[in-house]
Order: sequence, then C-alpha cells, then structure tokens
Amino acid sequence: MQEFEEFIQEKMNPTNIFIKICTFLLLCSTLAYGQAGYGATTDSVYGSSLAILSSPTTLPLSPAPAPSPDYEYVNLTGLLTVAGPFSTFLKYLETTKLIETLQAQANDTDEGITLFVPKNNAFSNLKKVSLSNLTSDQLKQLCLFHVLPHYYSLSDFKNISGSGPINTLAGGSYTLNFTDDSGTVHIGSGWTKTVVSSSVHDKDPVAIYEVNQVLLPEAIFGTDIPPPAPTPAPMVAPDIAPVADGPEVADGGKGKGKGKGVAANSSTPSSSYRITGRNAWMWAVIVPLFVGLIVVL
Repeated sequence: MQEFEEFIQEKMNPTNIFIKICTFLLLCSTLAYGQAGYGATTDSVYGSSLAILSSPTTLPLSPAPAPSPDYEYVNLTGLLTVAGPFSTFLKYLETTKLIETLQAQANDTDEGITLFVPKNNAFSNLKKVSLSNLTSDQLKQLCLFHVLPHYYSLSDFKNISGSGPINTLAGGSYTLNFTDDSGTVHIGSGWTKTVVSSSVHDKDPVAIYEVNQVLLPEAIFGTDIPPPAPTPAPMVAPDIAPVADGPEVADGGKGKGKGKGVAANSSTPSSSYRITGRNAWMWAVIVPLFVGLIVVL
C-alpha cells in the first residue's frame, strides 16, 4: 500500500501534471494545424483547376509559317497571241500538244524556260526545206529545238558566249551555239544563223525572244548544208568614150556648137535632103499637072 501511495503521489505531482498537459496541448495544436493546411491546399488546387476550366482563356497560338515566294503564272498562249506575229509557231505548239509541256516547264520547275520564237514570215520564207514533209516526232523535236530548259536573260548570254553547244529541250544532239557581239545575241544551228531581234518577255522564270529565222537542226536535216547564195555583184555602168568636138562637115563650114563632132554629123543627114511621105505625094500630083499644062499650051 505504501508503494501505491508513493506512485499516486508521484503521478499527481503538479509538475508532472503540467508537463503532461502542455505536451497534450502541443500535440493537439500540431494535429489541428496539419489538418487545416491540408484542406486549404486541396481546396486551392481544386479551385484553381475549376477556374481554369470555366474561364474562356485562349491557348497561345504558334507563329504562322512564312509565306512561300509568290511567282506570277505565265500564260504562254496568251503571250504568243498578243505579243507579235507568232501564230504559225503557236499553231505548231498546239498541234503537237507541246504547249502543256512548255507551260509546266515555265511554271512548275525551278529552272524556268527560254523560247526563241520565229515570226510568221520566217516560215513562209523557207525555200530549201519544207516542214510539211516532217513526221510528227520530227515536228515535235523541231519545236523543242527552239526552247532552252533554263531561264536566260539577255545579259546571261555574255557568260555563255562561245562556251560551246547549249542543250535544248529536244535533248540529245539538238544543241545551239550562242555568241554575244556587243549586246547582239547570235544563234547558230548549222543550218541557221540568225540573231535575237527583240525581247518579247524577260522576267524570271520565263524569257521569250523573237528571231528572224526558223532554227533548223542538223539532227533532222542532215549535215549536208547548202552554201549560202552568193551575193550579187554590183552593176557597173559601161564606159562610153566622149565624142570629140569639131566642125560640122555637112555644109563645109564651121560647126555651130560644141559637142557635135564628125561622127555625129556623118550619121545624121541634113534636113534639106529629107523628103517626107507627104512631100512625095505632092510632087507626084503637081509634076504631071504641070507637064500636061505645058503640052496644052
């Protein structure tokens, strides 16, 4: 009993009781603070989430891609129709259905295109060859022989002048030679030697140049090229010796003026010896009348 009483006294000691009460209150306050903080955190998270979902906020847009370079579409048919007398060449392009091929080369490739377009009279002036005898494939090659599969400005021909044959859209041995002579572009194909007479359209990626002759390839017409027609010699006036001045001989007197020589006077009878047809008729009538009158008297 004594030990129990001592235990009770020890436990009921005011100091021990104070310490235990403080410890209890500290534990309770810690638990209460933790619960309050957890609830506040949860509510704030859910509240902010609901606010984001309910508010009509827009998401940031990604920057738009830069626009691609805008090339102007070139209508070759329209250009050749209104630019000059090119209806014959355009007719060949449409008949062979090559106009679509050239349109694709001009507008759908990075290389561009260069056309050498003969005028209508260049086709009508063809005398040594005839295009009517060509096959459909040869006519296509002839048309493509006038096209370079690359855009060349007039100034570009200075760089390729004399550099050798340049491939055309016809391919193979269908090549052209170019020479720049003080800004004048000369074109040679073996059969044809011509120049660029004017620029119809010159804007990347399409160049169209006018030429005075049809470009004839050796791959179609052969290498037996007829020599050019000789240049006619200039006409020379015949030399005429001047007539010597001298006196007239008809009357044995001196000449009345210069420039009338002996040869002139000897070939020209005097007017006193000229008998016209009218005077001869009059003499033929008057003389018999005169003779008859004498006889009567």
